[in-house]
Amino acid sequence: MRRPWFSKPYADAVARLRVPLGFIMVAAFAWFSAPDARSLAWGLPVAAVGLLLRGWAAGHLEKNRTLATGGPYAYVRNPLYIGTATVAAGLAIASRRWELAALFGAAFVLVYLPAIELEEQHLRKLFPEYAEYAARVPMLLPRFSAHGGIGSFRWSIYRRNQEYQALAGLLGGAVLLVWKAWRG
Repeated sequence: MRRPWFSKPYADAVARLRVPLGFIMVAAFAWFSAPDARSLAWGLPVAAVGLLLRGWAAGHLEKNRTLATGGPYAYVRNPLYIGTATVAAGLAIASRRWELAALFGAAFVLVYLPAIELEEQHLRKLFPEYAEYAARVPMLLPRFSAHGGIGSFRWSIYRRNQEYQALAGLLGGAVLLVWKAWRG
């Protein structure tokens, strides 16, 4: 189903800006975060859960080769984006700044939702079975009964998808937060 409030030109422009906006968000996070031991104790585990979800999804996703319907894709169509949102929420909690949480939330709505729309359009063209899969499996709110295919996690796919970069990013963010809390 097409969501008319995301025009293709807007979604295309946002897709091109995703990486530069990501750098701006990292800079804002580095500058404005004000963590303490308690915020780190709450936020970093939340971020780690998001990273685990991303990793689980990345180990099932063979981009443009097969339609991912196993693992987390049996419960929700966009587990990578949910993982990203969970990582961002954890980092916002750890940062102790509601402004960063608002920034991450706005980025998700303005950047990631249009990206999801573009990806779904691409998948509908690439995989004829996508429409049936999309009818069974929710886009962003997981259904906790599996509705997808059988598939197993593969480290080779995880590495091909370069998901270790997300791990490196989270570790870098965690080190920065711990440093700022220690210094603070």
